[in-house]
Amino acid sequence: MTNVFDRVAEFALNCTAEDIPDTARETAAYLLLDTMGVLIAAGSMQAGGIARDTAALLFASSEPDFSARLLFDGRRASLAGAAYATASQTDNLDAHDGFNPVKGHIGVAIVPALAALAEQCPDLSGREALAAMIIGYEIAGRAGLTLHATVSDYHTSGAWNALGVAALAARLRRHAPDQLRQALGIAEFHGPRSQMMREIANPTMLHDGSGWGALVGLSSAILAERGFTGAPAITIEAKEAVPFWDDLGRVWQVEQQYIKPYPICRWAHASIDGVRMLMQVHKLTHQQIAAIRINSFKEAACLYSDHPLTTSQAQYSLPFAVAVQAVHGRIGVEHISGKGLSDPTVAEITKLIKVKESPRHSARFPAGRWADVEIETLDGSVYHSGDINARGGQENPLSKQEITDKFTEFAAPAVGRNRAAQILAATLKLTQPGSSFSNLSALIYDPPAR
Repeated sequence: MTNVFDRVAEFALNCTAEDIPDTARETAAYLLLDTMGVLIAAGSMQAGGIARDTAALLFASSEPDFSARLLFDGRRASLAGAAYATASQTDNLDAHDGFNPVKGHIGVAIVPALAALAEQCPDLSGREALAAMIIGYEIAGRAGLTLHATVSDYHTSGAWNALGVAALAARLRRHAPDQLRQALGIAEFHGPRSQMMREIANPTMLHDGSGWGALVGLSSAILAERGFTGAPAITIEAKEAVPFWDDLGRVWQVEQQYIKPYPICRWAHASIDGVRMLMQVHKLTHQQIAAIRINSFKEAACLYSDHPLTTSQAQYSLPFAVAVQAVHGRIGVEHISGKGLSDPTVAEITKLIKVKESPRHSARFPAGRWADVEIETLDGSVYHSGDINARGGQENPLSKQEITDKFTEFAAPAVGRNRAAQILAATLKLTQPGSSFSNLSALIYDPPAR
């Protein structure tokens, strides 16, 4: 074992809000806003309803000091149960932020955990809330990098974002270093090492394992708080882990996250962007399309190829997503759920799409999500996109206006424009000195007005 844990503990428990660059704090506020919009939009979806009901049924607490309200629901569950419900809900609308090198997602578990823990931190300042959130991102990201580099199987995000949740909880609950060490060890041991490609091949509500990552991470912190012990976390303390923690506190991974423009697996985004660009530049309509040919990386080519019957399948279907973009010029929540799944025009365009793996694009994964697209029209014209990398990451970020517009598009139909605007303003104000998380808390627990 190495002494990396000492550095991790010092960073997680003692790094102050002032030690964090302003750019990282601002990024965290926008990531929080984006995740909040996704979880609001996911509230009416079946998976979120089941998760919230299950948390109320099975994951309640007999102690008020260890309970929290479910976001945009109002019922109470345990801290871990509340985090589980919201993370599962968010995970099932694939529009939340992600981190290319780990092929997965951090905020989907961190934000629900922060909201649950904040119920027991009434004096939590806005800047400290963002600092704790950033700590979670930094530790989860590096745990994910280590896991991917040291095991052969591709595990879901819950396998490693559980450690970020444990660290976030340890900070906000003022744990001692040894309690943090035990919590990280428990979280790693029990983190859901579920196989991601099984879910890709057969999309379901299991999605990316982050509901269980949040549940395990918060449960681990409370277990450690009460004296339960766990084996040291290999992803932090093993010799093989050392290189992945060398830049802790110097390189801020929170600034390296991408924000999605579409509620679709990001492996499909470059293909969607290619079709979007060609149709805009050449002023094409879907009625003109004879064929769409897509080359992308291996994992993208493995996405669900049949016409989706469920929301889960729709979010993992590259041809369906591309067809929706071609027909509607955008991809909204309404297109991947309910009547959107049986849109006959989208079904017809889906039949015209062919996807193949390109070794050139596969070689650039996971650092990038590349594709090239060719659209052939009924008059015989052929249009080529050239190589395209998915939008939303550092190399081609969404603007602040695009992020806030996305939040409003996702949140306003569920909670109303006035409440959505208040949540937006309260979230972005968390970066300011003297701000309080309670200003946001007052807006995010009550259910939407019926």
